Order: sequence, then structure tokens, then C-alpha cells
Amino acid sequence: MRKAKVERKTTEVDITVKLNIDGEGEGKAETGIKFLDHLLITLAKHSLFNITVKAKGELKHHVCEDVALTLGEALQKAIAEKKGIRRFGSAYVPMDDSLARAAVDLGGRAYASLDLKLSQPQIEDLKTEDIEHFFNSLAQASKTNLHLAVLYGTNDHHKIEAAVKAFALALREAVTLESRAMSEIPSAKGVL
Repeated sequence: MRKAKVERKTTEVDITVKLNIDGEGEGKAETGIKFLDHLLITLAKHSLFNITVKAKGELKHHVCEDVALTLGEALQKAIAEKKGIRRFGSAYVPMDDSLARAAVDLGGRAYASLDLKLSQPQIEDLKTEDIEHFFNSLAQASKTNLHLAVLYGTNDHHKIEAAVKAFALALREAVTLESRAMSEIPSAKGVL
């Protein structure tokens, strides 16, 4: 099983993330931010990762950012040498009025291109700038090349939910083991 447990304790936050990328889609999140919990549980469900997040902190911005950093570090540890993984993944997901697209490369080059088309300053109990920062921080910590776009939509909640589901499906594809290349690093260079 490809698993990782990462703890992050600073003067601002206390976070523990448990990740099993060969899971069944079980998500548990206790961050003190209801919408962030919802997004993490959604990510777990559609990636088929088992994700458990416990986080404490006084400021929502720090909790959101550091949960992303901790989850990203856990993902990087869980895929380890990356032998046999497909490496690339992509998906489109509709959510009522919205359509989102995600493409990922787990090749070790951190980059995030986000076009979420958010119009409101806040969704539920989380600022939209913190949602964007979450994806940036997760891409940096996991050394993932992430391209995430909402193609259209009118409801910001639906836009983000579609984006998270698309990201989850792309991740699920990228970490899938390729039976024809189980001992191979998915790179012409032989290293990632």
C-alpha cells in the first residue's frame, strides 16, 4: 500500500494528514473550516484516496495553506520513487451549471495554472483567494504540474466542486499503476 502520514506543527497550526492512495475514497476532515472539510472529503471520494485531516489553527488562511502543504507532502511521500505510475492524468467534470477541466503531471516539476472564474469573495466560510492558494500550495508541496480550469458556470460553489472532482479524477489516473511498466520510472530520462 502506498501510504504516508505527515505532521506539521508551527506556532500557527497543528496539522496531521494520513493518506492512502490505494484506498476506497474514505475522507475525514476536521479543519474548523466547513467548506474546506467538504472539499477534502470530495477529493478523497473521487480520487479513491483515503484521506484523514486533523487541523487546528487560529486563522483560516494559515489552516487552509498548511493543510495543502501537508497533504502535498503526503502525496509526494506516498508515490515515492514513482515506479510504475501513469504519471499523467486528466478529467472533465460537469456540476450543474459548471464544467471544469484538470490535467496533472506528477513528474516532479511544481507548477499551478488556475483559471477558476470565481466571482464571489467568499464561498461558504472560506475566502476564494484561500481556495486558489490551496491549489497553488498543494501543487508546490507535491511537486505536481497542475492545470485546473473552470470552463464556464454561474454558481461559485458548483465551479469549485467541479474543479475539485476533476482534480481528484486526474490524480486517480496519474497514480494508477501501469501493469506493463511496474518497475519503470515514467520518463525517458529514467528519473523524476
